[in-house]
Amino acid sequence: MNDSRPVAGATEHGFAKLMPDVDRDRAWLLTVDGAPQSYVDLDEPTHLEFEYARRLGHALDTVAEPGRALDVVHLGGGALTLPRYVAATRHGSRQQVVELDGALLELVLEHLPTPAGADITAHAADARAWLDAAPAESADVLVADVFGGSRVPAHLTSVEYARAAARVLRGDGVYLANLADAAPFAFLRSQLANLATVFGELALIAEPAVLRGRRFGNAVLVAAHRRVDVPALARLTAGDAFPARVEHGAGIRTFVGAARPVHDEEAVPSPEPPEGAFGIG
Repeated sequence: MNDSRPVAGATEHGFAKLMPDVDRDRAWLLTVDGAPQSYVDLDEPTHLEFEYARRLGHALDTVAEPGRALDVVHLGGGALTLPRYVAATRHGSRQQVVELDGALLELVLEHLPTPAGADITAHAADARAWLDAAPAESADVLVADVFGGSRVPAHLTSVEYARAAARVLRGDGVYLANLADAAPFAFLRSQLANLATVFGELALIAEPAVLRGRRFGNAVLVAAHRRVDVPALARLTAGDAFPARVEHGAGIRTFVGAARPVHDEEAVPSPEPPEGAFGIG
């Protein structure tokens, strides 16, 4: 049993709490302004508690052969759940973590240090500004999980942002994003339309109930210039406690429909989730 005490403090953009999991030793939940943000098990970094994190983990598992070290950029830091996962599953990977809230980064790194030997560099910076200044073709994978409160900021929802992300990726690189929406999916469709202007291959991972418009929920987007391993993704996501569906090819084109790409001057944040949409799980 985890007998550690909670840690709390004001950060630059909210009030953060690190709460120990009473059922798992050295496991912690990070909340900001009461909303669950990240879950970390320091002894078992491959344990991904949140469903969307597991789907991102599945996607990371399929971007290259198992164990191959990668250069990974994470936009949005939280408690560094996915950087810890990559460090555990792909030893020798070089990772950059970009988090706007520097005080949150300090809190997390002070109380939940990164694994010894892991090459993880944290940057307190705006994600778009960091991308614009980053070297071209310097990353194998770019993971975007950026929420200002409970919404993706508008400057990270445009065609120009998609181009900035693609510029940093190598030719065989893969872009992954965690987003949230509900029917009629105006936001999610526009994000896929944005990515389609840059990448030739797209896939969408979400629970069937979300795709059918029954509830608000997360969707993981996968974009690349090369073939996405859809069969492997489908097998992995189907085996989760809450199975997900992978849309690809014609299914993506049908889902996007007549949605048009969104440019900086018209970009808006992702929709506000309904109360209680993101419970702990």
